[in-house]
Amino acid sequence: MQTIHDRAALTAHLGRFRAAGETIALVPTMGALHGGHMALVAEAKKRATRVVVSIFVNPKQFGPNEDFDAYPRRAEADAAKLGAAGVDILWMPGVDEMYPTGFATNIRVDGLPDRLCGAARPGHFDGVATVVAKLFNQVRPDLAIFGEKDWQQLAIIRRMAADLDMDIEVVGFPTQREADGLALSSRNAYLTAEERAAATALPRALGHAARAIEGGEDIAKTLSSIAPALVNAGFASVDYVALVDAETLVPIEKLTRPGRLLAAARMGKARLIDNLPVRPAV
Repeated sequence: MQTIHDRAALTAHLGRFRAAGETIALVPTMGALHGGHMALVAEAKKRATRVVVSIFVNPKQFGPNEDFDAYPRRAEADAAKLGAAGVDILWMPGVDEMYPTGFATNIRVDGLPDRLCGAARPGHFDGVATVVAKLFNQVRPDLAIFGEKDWQQLAIIRRMAADLDMDIEVVGFPTQREADGLALSSRNAYLTAEERAAATALPRALGHAARAIEGGEDIAKTLSSIAPALVNAGFASVDYVALVDAETLVPIEKLTRPGRLLAAARMGKARLIDNLPVRPAV
């Protein structure tokens, strides 16, 4: 595996892959790799002959009071995992490489970032869209793989890629979970043992609600029961619970098309998100 920090070296290596007629998959990450990330890498290896993983903790997607400085950084351990998994290139640009002096461009996908996580984190998805657009331009992959745990992020990136005529297949990969159902996340490292045990209430509550809605229960009534259940389980607060159209993220009141049940809640120092598909009866 080649670990590359310089754009010119990245372009040179990728040029050799393309000259040989090989396909390239990109897995963008912010590091602190866990089993969910490695599942994305495994899927990338199935779909392409060469795999590039990026690690960049993007300052533009963190608000002034968020955890940019505290976000876990484990470059050496991450590189060892990726090398063992057969990754071809680890792209690790520095902040100056990604945002050189004079950088003045911001990408915004109208509408999709304005609700759910975007309402609680103003500007977050502009930062995501901007850095992903840069990664797409730097690597020019045939496909890029993202976890479905960040469903809103996935929807925004798909919209951006379509709107800007990026000839890249954006692949969503199912959320990877611990045996007790908790979605794998780098921010799970913030949880104490007691908080970690209590956090399983999030996937349980969403699973119960999704089954109820699919079974014909009233949507508004079912959604209203989730936040109290999470607070009773130990969550400090709930940012949102919503049933939305799986593509447009517009809230839905009747299950006539594929939906997504999403929630964000705070436990200790961690803000945890999760989502599940909710499908109309055939």
